[in-house]
Amino acid sequence: MNLEKAKKRNQNTDISYDASASLRAHGIYPTNQRLIIANRLLAKHQHMTAEQVYETILSERIKVSQATVYNTLGLFVKKGLLNEIFVDSSKTFYDTNINPHQHFYNIDTGQLTDIKTPLDPTLFQDEIPADAQLESINIIIRIKNQSL
Repeated sequence: MNLEKAKKRNQNTDISYDASASLRAHGIYPTNQRLIIANRLLAKHQHMTAEQVYETILSERIKVSQATVYNTLGLFVKKGLLNEIFVDSSKTFYDTNINPHQHFYNIDTGQLTDIKTPLDPTLFQDEIPADAQLESINIIIRIKNQSL
């Protein structure tokens, strides 16, 4: 499937996200592959792994290499379009919510979700060395399903 067919598919699903404008606003030249990836990932708030992004694109019969997906996601992170969330040494999610927030990670389902109530940044203020300042708080709370 080419870019025109991909655009038509997005028009049919009422997606109003303008990937080209978003990429340009972040200093990214909108190639066909970048637009395809941006339309699948950035059109709504979600957490996806690179593998999930790649599989989504493949399921639509669009040809993009796995390396292109990884490189594009890295570029999007570098340019501030995505946050990279390291759940463990083998699992990284890409989060479309770039505002500071924390996460629950369900180890049974593999799902990453936002914690709606933000952590108070002053919570650790007394713990921070005098010659340092708080930059960010990245917390992932691991949960699992209850056994019945």
